[in-house]
Amino acid sequence: MEDLAESLAARLNELARNLWWTWQPEVIAIFRDLDTALWREVNHNPIAFLTELRPERLLRRAEETALESRINLAFRRLEEYLRDHQSWGAGLCGSLRTRPVAYFSAEFALHESLPIYSGGLGALAGDHVKGASDLGVPLVGVGIFYGLGYFQQQLDRNGWQLESYGHVKRETLPMRRAVDTSNQPIIVEIPLDGDHVRIGAWCADVGRAKLVLLDSDVDGNSDANRALTAQLYGGDLRVRLRQEMILGIGGIRMLNALNIRPGVLHLNEGHCAFAPLELARQWAATQGVAFAVAHRDVALRAVFTTHTPVPAGHDRFAPDLVIEHLGWLQHEVGLSSDDLLALGRVNPYDPYETFCMTVLGLKSARYANAVSALHGHVTRQMWQSLWPGRPEPDVPIGHITNGVHSLSWLAPQMRNLYEHYLGPDWQACLCAPDAQAAIERIDDAAFWEAHQVLKRRMLNYVLRRCVLQTSGTNAPELAPDLPHFDGEVLTLCFARRFAEYKRAALLFTDADRLERLVNAPGGGLQIIFAGKAHPHDDNGKRVLQQVVELTHDSRFRHRVAFIADYDFSVTRHLVQGTDVWLNTPRRPLEACGTSGQKVLLNGALNLSVPDGWWAEAYDGHNGFTVGEGDIHSTPAVQDARDAESLYRALEDDVVPLYYRRDADKVPHDWVARMKHAVVTLAPRFNAARMVGDYVRECYLPAAGAVSSSMPGRKDK
Repeated sequence: MEDLAESLAARLNELARNLWWTWQPEVIAIFRDLDTALWREVNHNPIAFLTELRPERLLRRAEETALESRINLAFRRLEEYLRDHQSWGAGLCGSLRTRPVAYFSAEFALHESLPIYSGGLGALAGDHVKGASDLGVPLVGVGIFYGLGYFQQQLDRNGWQLESYGHVKRETLPMRRAVDTSNQPIIVEIPLDGDHVRIGAWCADVGRAKLVLLDSDVDGNSDANRALTAQLYGGDLRVRLRQEMILGIGGIRMLNALNIRPGVLHLNEGHCAFAPLELARQWAATQGVAFAVAHRDVALRAVFTTHTPVPAGHDRFAPDLVIEHLGWLQHEVGLSSDDLLALGRVNPYDPYETFCMTVLGLKSARYANAVSALHGHVTRQMWQSLWPGRPEPDVPIGHITNGVHSLSWLAPQMRNLYEHYLGPDWQACLCAPDAQAAIERIDDAAFWEAHQVLKRRMLNYVLRRCVLQTSGTNAPELAPDLPHFDGEVLTLCFARRFAEYKRAALLFTDADRLERLVNAPGGGLQIIFAGKAHPHDDNGKRVLQQVVELTHDSRFRHRVAFIADYDFSVTRHLVQGTDVWLNTPRRPLEACGTSGQKVLLNGALNLSVPDGWWAEAYDGHNGFTVGEGDIHSTPAVQDARDAESLYRALEDDVVPLYYRRDADKVPHDWVARMKHAVVTLAPRFNAARMVGDYVRECYLPAAGAVSSSMPGRKDK
């Protein structure tokens, strides 16, 4: 029996150390069925779980639930997945086999147990890596391991956000130290303060893709330099600049040390824009050419993706700070200070202009794109001055609309429903020309019942979280404010970063009108909020505080809830169980808004301003819209108009449609809209389509395989 326990434990450890399991519900179910309470206690971390699981418990549960065969099958499936030579990318991406895509990002959201992300940018990066793995596209992600992670959110008795950081236990994460042939840690160095910062790395497997996470917390560094990679988006501008040097310059040097020679650089936002500078420095030295020539050659192999139309979202540094940190590069490649600073300036001759990482990224990449059609238009307007004399349509910034990794966000119950009605190839079925007919085969009652099960599960989760955050507060008098949720009541969710332009409190513009909606006899509304404000964003914190205060208002407190410490797990529960996903950005400031895409296959509907992806997705019948897309020059007027439109949409469309039921209490018209959303949106707004577009339009041209018309195209 001891041999059996060791064998099962070994296979479970193999499964745990490849993040492929995060989108395999059968594997997740194995861990959960071994010990549900422990699985929840360790925040769904299988390595921490196996560390705590006693061998006798493993044997007993394996015998009681026939887990042995399930573990063996999962292990075989992982092996088959890793050696699959028939993937989409196997035949198409031959030029990337020996020189893969290096995908640089400041954050990666792969699962709640690996807390190196803050929100949408990380979720997009994680889904991109998973999508590349599924398609068989050779890709290595390059990021930073944040030893303290992102902040944990608490609320004081006034509803004001407080931040705290906790140590992330490396030994319980699915990653291994990058070592050389002598089993010694691989260390690279970057110049800093007249000395060098030493940088190590952790490597993780994400299916067939790889992830390299840089870490300055290594022996030989000062305490200050060891702490450089401690917090995501922590510290002042000096720390931010140094983190971005570690990511870009240290990332290229670490890839060299790991003997990974990328054929393509993909820079996910400006945080990564030092990477092509470092590669150009190396290229100039090895090829004996001028830095300008090397920089141009590197740019031909670089892809730059920008995610924000908000000026505050673009990192900018004072010229003196840049020269202080990159003076060594300037002298090594023979650039003047003005020449170096010009790489990050719109007007290279303006000595007072700051150094912008987005400008550096745009000047260092041949292929540049926004992340939705509308965002492409806004981005070309924003950076048109980089190409003087060109009209906006000719500015060489295209767009590839973001998509989400469906299997990471799809509830197992919905997956079972699709497999039952559409067969094991249900994903391909949804992309086929007759997808509408296929979806119509799903019985309305069955579709509705599956969604209702998920909704009740979500409401139980929300109540559990509310109890925990109330018990941990310094204000126990808040206990009576626990929500009284009902599975039959229309439920809206708003979950995202609390930035002022996202207008989380728009729904509360007219509290009396909202009260009539929330407490309407025989129906009403339930509303769940979640999200964090950036630690330095006091405006965002004030909006969050306003929402929290209204959850304690006697008119709303049993029907409105705020979940603290928003993370991957909270998102997953909400997108799988909500009826309506609410998104109210001030158009056109939402670059894409992929959270709304996560609900599609789970049967929820979007109620959104036509901004980001929704501007190109909404067809009048696959969800609901707020406003007509008009933009007033005065934000206050725009907010008032959109608030009125939001109330009218709820009063005239959303609420009546939801509560229109037959004798069996099935809302057939609502279900028809759910099905139409699946047919029209799920095949388009997914990571497979997104990564495929990057391969065809950017990666292969950058690798020299084919020509491309990507820059400037707006028809994607």
